[in-house]
Amino acid sequence: MFDLVIRGQRVLTGDGIAAREVGVRGGVIAAVEPLGTGLEGTRSIELADDETLIPGLVDTHVHVNEPGRTEWEGFASATRAAAAGGVTTIIDMPLNSIPPTTTADALALKRSVARDQAFVDVGFWGGAVPGNTGDLRGMHDAGAFGFKCFLIHSGVDEFPHLEPAEMETDMAELATFDSLLIVHAEDSRTIEEAPATPGTHYSDFLASRPRGAENVAIAAVIDAARRTGARAHILHLSSSDALPLIAAAKAEGIKLTVETCPHYLTLMAEEIPDGATAFKCCPPIREAANRELLWAGLQDGTIDCIVSDHSPSTLDLKDLENGDFAVAWGGVSSLQLGLSLIWTDARERGIPLEQVISWMSAKPAALARLGAKGQLATGYDADLVVFAAEESYVVDVSKLKHKNPITPYAGKTLTGLVRKTFLRGNEVDGKTPTGNLLSLGNVG
Repeated sequence: MFDLVIRGQRVLTGDGIAAREVGVRGGVIAAVEPLGTGLEGTRSIELADDETLIPGLVDTHVHVNEPGRTEWEGFASATRAAAAGGVTTIIDMPLNSIPPTTTADALALKRSVARDQAFVDVGFWGGAVPGNTGDLRGMHDAGAFGFKCFLIHSGVDEFPHLEPAEMETDMAELATFDSLLIVHAEDSRTIEEAPATPGTHYSDFLASRPRGAENVAIAAVIDAARRTGARAHILHLSSSDALPLIAAAKAEGIKLTVETCPHYLTLMAEEIPDGATAFKCCPPIREAANRELLWAGLQDGTIDCIVSDHSPSTLDLKDLENGDFAVAWGGVSSLQLGLSLIWTDARERGIPLEQVISWMSAKPAALARLGAKGQLATGYDADLVVFAAEESYVVDVSKLKHKNPITPYAGKTLTGLVRKTFLRGNEVDGKTPTGNLLSLGNVG
C-alpha cells in the first residue's frame, strides 16, 4: 500500500514518456510501474489525457532578498510563485538580502527567516566577497551549496565584487573542500571602457554591456579554474561569443559548468521597446542571432542548464515612469513562467519535453549535488508536477505569485500550463508552507 498512486498515459521517467503508475511512500517515489500494474494507494490520482507527469523543476538561481529587502521579494511569495510554475526546489542567492550571506551567522539568519515560510524546498548559496576567504569553510560546513562572486559591481554596495586575483584565491580555498564557485562573469574594465548608458534607448544600454565584457571575464574564470583545479560555474550566460572558449575548456577537462536563462532564449534585443525597463538585466538580452547560438549551445551540451535568475525589485526601482535604463534596477521576474517560456519556444524548434526537463530539473540538481531531486525515479523525492503541455494562456501579471506585479512577459501567449505541483507527494496549496530547508549533504 502506497500513500499516493498517480496513473497516466504520459509519465516522464528516465526512459522517456510512457504509460506508468507511480507509487509514493513516505514522501519518496517507491515504485514506477507500467500502467495497469494495479498499484494501490491511500490516495489515487488519474491524469487527464492532456496531462504529463514530470519531475519538479530545480531552480538554482533565485534572488529572494529576505531579510532586509523583503518589499522586493520574500520567501513566502517567491516559493508560492515557484510552486505555481512547477519549481519544487530553489537555491537562494546570497544577495540582495541585508545582511548578505557572507558569513555562517548570516546564513543562520537567512535560514531562520525562511523557516516556516517555504512552500517548496529551499537551499542557500554563500557569497564570496573581498576579505571573507576565511569564512567560506564555515559556511560550507553549515550547508551552503557553493559560493557566488561578482567580477563587476553587484548592484548593491554591501556585496562588493572580487578582482580576478581574489577570485583565484577563493577558488584555491574552495578546491580544498571540493566546493563550487559560481561567477557573475562580466569584466569591469571592459564595461568602464564601453559607451555610457544614456537613458531610454535599449540599443544604447546594450552597447554599454558588450559581449566582450563576458568573454574576458569567462576567460579569467577558466584560467583560474585551470590553475586551481576548482569547480567553477558561469552564471546567466548571454554572450554566444564565449561558447567556443567554454567548449574548449570542457574538452580540456576543466571543471566548468554553464547556465543560461529563459530571457536570453525567448527574447531578443530587436523587439525591446525603448523605455521598457522591465526587460533590463545584466548581462543584457542580446540580438536574435545571439539567441539562436545559445539554443545551439544547449543542444550540443556546451551550456548545461536553464535557470530563472529571478531578480525582482519594487516597481519604483524599475523606473517604469521614466524608462531610464541608466537608473532602473537590472533584473527579470520570471520564476513562475520559466517552464512555459522554454517549452513554448522549444516545441517550435522540435525539442522534446524530455530535453527541456533535463535542462531545468536534472541538470540544475546535479550542479548543486541535490542527489534526491531532479528525476522521476525510485528513491527520489516525490516532487512531481502535472503539466498540460498543449494548453495555452496569456500572462496576466496580476495573477503571478511573486511580490511585485511586473514581468517583461506581460501579455505574452505561452504554451504549457502547470496544473498541480506536489512536494514529497503532497499537493502544494499555497496556504500551508511545507517546504524543507536544505543543506549540502542533507538534501532529501
